[in-house]
Amino acid sequence: MNKAKTYTGYHAFLSEHVMTPFYLRRLEALQKLKLHDVLKRKNPYLFKAKNIELAGDLAKGIVDAFLSSQEETLFGNLLEGFAIYVSHSLHDGFKSQRKSLDLEFRRDGVYYIVGIKSGIHWGNVDQINTMKANFKRAREELRAQGVTEEIIAVNGCIYGKDPNPLKNDVDADKTYYKYAGQEFWKFISGDDNLYREIIAPIDAEAKLKDEAFRAAYTAKVHELTLDFSLNFLSEGQIDWSKLVEIRFRARASHSANRATTG
Repeated sequence: MNKAKTYTGYHAFLSEHVMTPFYLRRLEALQKLKLHDVLKRKNPYLFKAKNIELAGDLAKGIVDAFLSSQEETLFGNLLEGFAIYVSHSLHDGFKSQRKSLDLEFRRDGVYYIVGIKSGIHWGNVDQINTMKANFKRAREELRAQGVTEEIIAVNGCIYGKDPNPLKNDVDADKTYYKYAGQEFWKFISGDDNLYREIIAPIDAEAKLKDEAFRAAYTAKVHELTLDFSLNFLSEGQIDWSKLVEIRFRARASHSANRATTG
């Protein structure tokens, strides 16, 4: 394998299919952000508990919380696409349509079924049990379809570390491996260094795209600060009663809608 050529292809994919859509979607979400919509969903008591007294600080906090709530999932989904691309280029791997699965591929006489998550702490006990049940179902379906190779289930995590990857179960069809961070990227590619190689194009693209995003971010903070000052300041102070009221009305409206549709 020509590693330099392979990495060039990986870098191009990361630039076009990970970093470009990541910044575009963040920018689109930022541009659509409206103060009133956010305040209807946020807990005003939390802002008060943090002793926020400046309109600008509150507006910045709203924007930061809004972005951080979306970014990990968005970026994780895009890197999932990269993992599938790597597997496809090396082993004809493909995007799975089965529940809890994202990738299927054959390698060295083994059929792998893989569910990809962002970090290692992605789910509670019920969610993990659901994944295990879906691994069992996938194994049964594949055998019924004529797959005769050993079928190994993997929970792949884009970042993190798990020192005990084998997750045994009394039901062998629910046993799986959990590979995280470097071990996950090595499992996908067979390359110990891939997890490091991913950083270079991400860093380069971030430097190219971040300036435009920062300008939009600053403009949105100013916009929300002005909007907040006009609507929620009284004699130069935050009107906390008014903030609580907007949240109360939103919850009351939501409850009424549920009662009507129910």
